Amino acid sequence: MTQSLLVATTNKGKIAELTRLLAEYPVQVVGLDAYPEAPELPEPHDTFAANAQSKALAAAQYASCLALADDSGLEVEALGGRPGVLSARYAASDPERIARLLAEMKGLTGEQRQARFVCAIALAQPGKLLGLWQETCEGLISEAPSGDHGFGFDPVFVHGNRSFAELSSEEKNALSHRGKAMRAFLSDFAQLLSSFDTE
Repeated sequence: MTQSLLVATTNKGKIAELTRLLAEYPVQVVGLDAYPEAPELPEPHDTFAANAQSKALAAAQYASCLALADDSGLEVEALGGRPGVLSARYAASDPERIARLLAEMKGLTGEQRQARFVCAIALAQPGKLLGLWQETCEGLISEAPSGDHGFGFDPVFVHGNRSFAELSSEEKNALSHRGKAMRAFLSDFAQLLSSFDTE
């Protein structure tokens, strides 16, 4: 029997990616755009894991089906973990977010520029959290953007000797916080799906 899996996002790229990754499973992947009356899913917590959990549980409860949600962002040690869960709201656009970050890190060098990307993914059914997966990718913040791929802070996040924006999508997926969290989720998904209580 095919289950509906609501992905708690309106991002068509994320929905398409999950549809492809879960093609072999008996699930029909839908996004929040299939529920135009759905309330906005808040991210009120101060950790990525708590935000992902609350979004997944709220979406599952609203749609009465399995729901998957994620929260991700950038943590910079020298800035006390900022921008953290506020990464997407750090400024109005990607260029402005990068400019603000570089301004706040002006004068920092070497190890002082350590940072990590974090991604938490949660799966829920109505009233119950089924699983949580969180992964990180360590790197450094460069002093200037480079590369024209990716999005967000990718142009200034350096892993190895290249920024995330200089990597192909395949290279980035192999290394990134989101890629690692998604692979961890997928490794557990078949067992979770088989034990999913439809009652």
